[in-house]
Amino acid sequence: MILIGQYDSPFVRRVAIALRLYGLPFEHRPWSTFGDADKIAAFNPLRRVPTLVLGDGEVLIESTAILDYLDEVVGPEKAMIARQGPERRHALKICALATGLGDKAVSLVYERVLRKDQLKLWIERCEAQIGGVLDVLEAERAAIASPYWFGDRIGHADIAVACVLRFTGEAHPGLLAAGRYPALTAHAARCEALPPFQEIAQPLAPPSG
Repeated sequence: MILIGQYDSPFVRRVAIALRLYGLPFEHRPWSTFGDADKIAAFNPLRRVPTLVLGDGEVLIESTAILDYLDEVVGPEKAMIARQGPERRHALKICALATGLGDKAVSLVYERVLRKDQLKLWIERCEAQIGGVLDVLEAERAAIASPYWFGDRIGHADIAVACVLRFTGEAHPGLLAAGRYPALTAHAARCEALPPFQEIAQPLAPPSG
């Protein structure tokens, strides 16, 4: 398999960490959606990452769809999400909140870096959405005593939240004020201490305007 995209993307990173935790070998092509857009377009016309190219040439796009495929490959006993029922829906909701937060954090980067005249209303809306999600995730994580969101075993929800928190903290440190989200901070630190998180990491390198 070939994973396309740079690790400063929380979406690419969550897929790469899952691949490593699942023990699935892959080749990494750290292509940028700006500098290498034409290369990516040969596999994904949206020119977006992550893009995963399977051994038979099939191409998967979007982190959620890619992880769904990886779960199928490793089987339900090893998959980092419940097979069905309320726990699965809950985990998917946490992942959706985290990736939605990530989308807004990326949008803010583009707004501040690429737009000469920034739209204040859009910035305020994105910041409100990010803050709202952080508040919800903080309250939920603070109520959980287990090492990870759904027990003693790391799952996709844990990875998604940790990856998005790292990106947001690097891109918009003012939105993660020290001491405001202690449960999320502790959660991210626990995940980031794991070898796959330390191995699969890249400082944020936003595009230049």
